[in-house]
Amino acid sequence: MIETVIRKRIEILTDVQLKRRVTDAIDRAGITGWTIVPVTSGKGREGPWREERVMGTDKVFVLTIAADERAMALAEDLAPMLTKYGFILSMWDVEVIRGERF
Repeated sequence: MIETVIRKRIEILTDVQLKRRVTDAIDRAGITGWTIVPVTSGKGREGPWREERVMGTDKVFVLTIAADERAMALAEDLAPMLTKYGFILSMWDVEVIRGERF
């Protein structure tokens, strides 16, 4: 049977202009990898939005998986930017194979 371990999956929805700040914070937390996925539209408290290259409001999801302590270090590092820039960070437990990679 395959062994799994629990890690944190972290999703950060941010403006494309901030993705470098987010990935730099991931690196500072000692997390070894991340993935960026473009987001074309959505809806939030302020209503629907769509990708808008002219206005610079393109959004991306930055996804990563990490051990608890690194996930919390990342969350603490990004906390001031959550309010300042209005992006969203969510995390939850996931089971992974080869947990030593995270």
